[in-house]
Amino acid sequence: MSRTLRVAAGSVLIACAVLALKLGAWVLTGSVALFADALESVVNVAAAVATLVAVQFSAMPPDANHPYGHTKAEYFSAVLEGALIVVAAIVILDEAWGAIYAPRAPEQAAVGLLVSMAATAINAGWAAVLFRQGRRANSPALSADGRHLVADVVTSLGVVAGVGAVALTGILWLDPLLAALTALNILWSGGRLVRESVGGLMDEAVEPGLLGRIRTAVSTHAAGAIEAHDLRTRHAGRITFIEFHLVVPGSMSVDAAHAICDRIETALKAEMDGAIITIHVEPEGKAKHHGVLVL
Repeated sequence: MSRTLRVAAGSVLIACAVLALKLGAWVLTGSVALFADALESVVNVAAAVATLVAVQFSAMPPDANHPYGHTKAEYFSAVLEGALIVVAAIVILDEAWGAIYAPRAPEQAAVGLLVSMAATAINAGWAAVLFRQGRRANSPALSADGRHLVADVVTSLGVVAGVGAVALTGILWLDPLLAALTALNILWSGGRLVRESVGGLMDEAVEPGLLGRIRTAVSTHAAGAIEAHDLRTRHAGRITFIEFHLVVPGSMSVDAAHAICDRIETALKAEMDGAIITIHVEPEGKAKHHGVLVL
């Protein structure tokens, strides 16, 4: 089992443990805000399972029906997670609306808040693991799960502080207000996840900073060529696809042109591990005098 797959499986176990703790905090207190926090953890469990399935599927090698691999499967996981967050937010808002008309003081607030804080600490620690592994493996699914957990941690801290304030002040309407704010926060988080994942499914180009490094690597390691143009990039899960046209002198041998391509590919793969690079070699009559000009 790969490290990425082990981390995805660990996310399912962590999400279940955190859900159990948050449900316990809600049962102890009866707080609507803690109910909202627990409901978000239900989404975490579903999202963790979806991430595990997506990571397993994306690790499958290319085949006859999927010659470019299965890495885009991770984007479907992130889209599903965003959609689940939206559903959870709607349920929380409905519960909060009802609690505004019939508010009640939280019971056993101290114990419930301690349980909730323990769950939040676990989430914070695991989010750090997901971010680190997501960057290492260039996995959109793990990174999306990490971002969601960070949003969950921030939400939980606000809920803990708010429920504590309700217990101390006796201002009961603060509890459903916190639940509503929690719903709006996770709704924003879910919308951002969907936006980023749809961008991957739509083959958006890489971010400007990475694009600049790609252009620099091409121009720096293409000595002997005339120019490179029509540079195109896209992400597909953890893989970055790069393609462009390389113009060389018409008298250059195939061996010499191939050597230039090898140098460029080596430099690009040093920047992005696992990049898939396609270079179309053209004679000098095809030069466009724009694009990635060779220095």
